[in-house]
Amino acid sequence: MTTLHDHLATAEVLVCCGSGGVGKTTTAAALGMEAARLGRRAVVVTIDPARRLADALGVPGGLTNDPVRLDLDEPGELWALMLDTASTFDGLVRANAADEGQAERILANRFYRNVAGSLSGTQEYMAAERLHALHLDPRFDLVIVDTPPTRNALDFLDAPSTLSRFIDHPLFKMLMLPTRRGLKVFNVAAQPVLKTIGKVVGGDVLADAVAFFQAFAGMETGFRQRADEVITLLAGDVTRFVLVASPRRDTIEEARFFADRLRRSGLSVGAVVVNRCTPTFGDAPAKRPRSAAAAALYDNLVALHATADAERAHAADLLRGDALPDDVHTTFVPTLPGDVHTMDALAAIRSHLFPAAR
Repeated sequence: MTTLHDHLATAEVLVCCGSGGVGKTTTAAALGMEAARLGRRAVVVTIDPARRLADALGVPGGLTNDPVRLDLDEPGELWALMLDTASTFDGLVRANAADEGQAERILANRFYRNVAGSLSGTQEYMAAERLHALHLDPRFDLVIVDTPPTRNALDFLDAPSTLSRFIDHPLFKMLMLPTRRGLKVFNVAAQPVLKTIGKVVGGDVLADAVAFFQAFAGMETGFRQRADEVITLLAGDVTRFVLVASPRRDTIEEARFFADRLRRSGLSVGAVVVNRCTPTFGDAPAKRPRSAAAAALYDNLVALHATADAERAHAADLLRGDALPDDVHTTFVPTLPGDVHTMDALAAIRSHLFPAAR
């Protein structure tokens, strides 16, 4: 069986997935700490807009789109950042533009500035792009991705393919016609489809949109190539998926959904982490004590055991069936006394994920 430790030691990309509120962000951060202990140069990137990673890592002032190195007394390194969609998109435009003039025309375009950054799927594609760039960055040998809640994480995985399909769409090709055939914007806007769109969104908005696609001419090849490279990276042997859940039935169902979705995409879950489990406190006495105080403690211990057994049963539902590989490694992490917002608390999580490293 390949353990979570094995994945952490050998993977180049670890993607932490799961529904909201299951401790996915703290798991990603704790994995980064352990990777640094192993001597790896790890970077944790969060796509989750809730901004919890900075709190968990104790970074004053929060995280930005640029990696920040954390002060750890470990053989390796731990860096962290939070995705900034606009900055990443700007960087991608500059990287694929034929010259500075083309880049500036796009970056100054009102459609790009006001609409493109908020279009459905933009954040997810930029997350995939940031992952790709970090994987190529010589400063790091491991990228750990903290994704948004489960169904948004699926958008992150699908985004590169979505972009490729968009570039092949007839409407995109029609918008590119002015540059390729020397047509004027007003001639394109006079076409029936775009004329109808102009009535809905306004002529100025349409003109800005067409001007954006005119300025985009020639860059679609670079965008497509990058999307294809991301698809290859996510499906490659260097990438592993860590599914994070809690013992509640609703989060288990979400985890099963995600695992099945990965399986149908030709991907698989490498390891499972079940967070916030009821701790175990040893076996209860054979007989219930007679004194009231001792009996109350006994009843409380029995109730805790029953809760822990029920949680393990819920987790077992996730591990059954075709959604997960038969030999998937599962780690159970108990509930901690308080919230995780310091490096010491993260170290406690790490000690439960990797008890041999205590």
